[in-house]
Amino acid sequence: MGPSSVALLLAVISLTAALDNGMLKTPPMGWMAWERFRCDIDCKDDPQNCIGEKLFRDMADRLVEDGWKELGYEYVMIDDCWTSMQRDEQGRLQPDPSRFPGGIAKLARYIHDRGLKLGIYADIGSHTCMRYPGTPLDKIVIDAQTFASWGVDYLKFDGCYSNPIEHMLGYPLMSKALNATGRPIGYSCSWPAYEGGLPPNVNYSLLGEICHLWRNYDDIQDSWDSVQDIIGWFANNQDDLQPAAGPGRWNDPDMLIIGNFGLSVHQARSQMALWAIMAAPLIMSNDLRNLDNSARAILQNKMAITINQDPLGIQGRRLLQV
Repeated sequence: MGPSSVALLLAVISLTAALDNGMLKTPPMGWMAWERFRCDIDCKDDPQNCIGEKLFRDMADRLVEDGWKELGYEYVMIDDCWTSMQRDEQGRLQPDPSRFPGGIAKLARYIHDRGLKLGIYADIGSHTCMRYPGTPLDKIVIDAQTFASWGVDYLKFDGCYSNPIEHMLGYPLMSKALNATGRPIGYSCSWPAYEGGLPPNVNYSLLGEICHLWRNYDDIQDSWDSVQDIIGWFANNQDDLQPAAGPGRWNDPDMLIIGNFGLSVHQARSQMALWAIMAAPLIMSNDLRNLDNSARAILQNKMAITINQDPLGIQGRRLLQV
């Protein structure tokens, strides 16, 4: 990085107000589409499972009617593949009209009317990971304003098709832009996951000033091997990671896959227990419409949730490896 890039970075950071808006003082809880439903956009032949407004309305209904909301699961989160392939005439992101015919603002009202909150997805690069329109540096302000105007409550800001300089400029700039909207919006940064997750490439002090939570490592997959890999990485690097966590600033080992296909009941209990101990976001990615009783009991375990939601916000540590 040349001197001019460093100067620009420092200028952006100096203009970025700390993201201390009182949000996410405990790890966020809710539901996210990605791990279970991926980029299924075939609403003609797979209307129950495609990335469209029906899926998110269904999950909002389940959170309210099946006892999740009262336990703290309050976010319904859209991930990749929700947009049209082109921005509108004003340069704004827009949802795919065939899959979100009512628009995002109407979906947000539906979710808010049920006492829940809406999360949405964007990417700092030229494209999202699935090659939908990204949010490069010159689009950050308009996208933050658009999300706020729709009533969005949470943004996951991914990092595909971008580079380290764009990360260093764009993630603080989005924090500033979200703050400037005047709407409280939780901010999840994927920055560390694209820079190896560890110092010196990752500055966790800075992250704690601009983001509420951040993805540190690889995406979770629907397998016990994937869960073990994530747990091992967090434990092996806990001296760097554990001090970074606290109220309003969380490490995110990725979604809970309990209730899908890859975990036994014992393995599902282990993921829930370890995510609770790690003060991790409890963001499920499963089909709440077809959840068996064992998965429901694990995910609704009040003791595990209470440990996770401890207001002290201390991330647990591995004391012994056997």
